[in-house]
Amino acid sequence: MPTEIERKFLVRDMSILQGLRGTRMAQGYLADNGMIVRVRVAGDKGFLTLKGKTRGLSRAEFEYEIPLDHAQSLLADFASLGRIEKMRFLVPVGGLTFEVDVFEKELQGLVVAEVELPSEDHPVPALPWLGTEVSHDPRYRNSELAVSRTIPEDAL
Repeated sequence: MPTEIERKFLVRDMSILQGLRGTRMAQGYLADNGMIVRVRVAGDKGFLTLKGKTRGLSRAEFEYEIPLDHAQSLLADFASLGRIEKMRFLVPVGGLTFEVDVFEKELQGLVVAEVELPSEDHPVPALPWLGTEVSHDPRYRNSELAVSRTIPEDAL
């Protein structure tokens, strides 16, 4: 079963993004009945993703590329559980790739870095631009941010 093992951090220094080119993303949530169903438009590609419940730092994740026009239609017509928009930047560090999301619209000002790991005990380097770890704080899940549309107070 495909598994996502991920840690998430607030970003304290955005200078790490200077010179990097990001990808604009819009994503919406179609269902949450124990498995979250998400549609995403990332640049000129569409994706449908199913995510299971998180256990520790891991969860089942199934992601499929779908036609862009299908993703756009799902996002426009069926994302009843909320939407978010962001720019994603990829920051490679020592064999890992941090995905730094700079949120837009109501969530403007929130910047979060996620890193997928090969195992739950895999070390994450101490980087001066990373802030507080929020891996276990449900308020920082994209699906929760899409519903609340507010930045948690401790992120500012």
